[in-house]
Parts: sequence; C-alpha cells; structure tokens
Amino acid sequence: MSDGSVSIKGPLGSNSRSFNTDLMSVKAENGRLSIEPVSEPPLEKKAANAAIAVRKQIENDMAGVKAFFEIKMQSVYAHFPLTMEAGEGFLVIKNMLGERAPRRARLFGSTKVEVKGQALRLYGTSKDDVTQSARSIRQACRVRRKDDRTFQDGIYYALE
Repeated sequence: MSDGSVSIKGPLGSNSRSFNTDLMSVKAENGRLSIEPVSEPPLEKKAANAAIAVRKQIENDMAGVKAFFEIKMQSVYAHFPLTMEAGEGFLVIKNMLGERAPRRARLFGSTKVEVKGQALRLYGTSKDDVTQSARSIRQACRVRRKDDRTFQDGIYYALE
C-alpha cells in the first residue's frame, strides 16, 4: 500500500486500485484495511459515498485474486455464420451479417478469452476489466443501418 493506491496479491494474480486521498484515508492495521472518509462539512457526504465505493471495489479485487470473475457469452446468427478469434488484447469477430471487414472488440486489463465453437468465456481477476470487455464485445456486435428486430445476429450473454 502506497500513498493513494492499494495493491492486492493472491494465488491468481494481483490487482491495484487508486483512490482520492483528499476524500478518504486508507490504513492497514493488523492485516485489515480501514477506510475513513474525511469529516469536513463541504465534502462529508461525497467522502462517505466515495469511501463506500472504494471499499466495495477493494472487496471485489480481493475476491478476484482468489477466484476468477467469469462471464459466459454465446454467439447467435440466423443469416451468416460468424466466427470469433481471440488475439492479444482484442477479439476478432468475422463474417458478422456477411460483412467483409472483421469487427474488433477491445479486451481491457488482464482479461482472458476462451473461444469454443459458438461459446465465449471471459475471465480475469478484475471485475471492472471483465465487465468492460464484455461491454466492448456487445458494442462491437451492434447492428447498424438495419432493422434490429429482423437482424438479431450477435454475441449475447449466455443464460446458464
């Protein structure tokens, strides 16, 4: 832990989180973190809300280094069979709606991707990075200039 940031290490990797030192103070005592918001009148409510948010983010980071956060997605097509390829820091979606140019979705942080047929598995130690990567994939599969009620091809969250 240094001034304005907290680093968490575990068996699956490490996460780091920065915070605003003007709104709160974070101290490590006896293996426990204590987050104290500033009690100055103009910043009191904002500091309390920021402390709650940072506390939850640190709890998520601690959970992520023990067990991966995972999102499962499924590709669905009715018109053209789309294929997916995982690259370093991105996912390539080919033949979406018969387009010749492949679509690319950015993967954030240390998010890893597994592609098995039409199934897609995103996992990583940071919940923020995994969910932003899933959002990036959904955004890359948006249907533009067509009726989205008819053209429902894309990559969706799997219900399992």
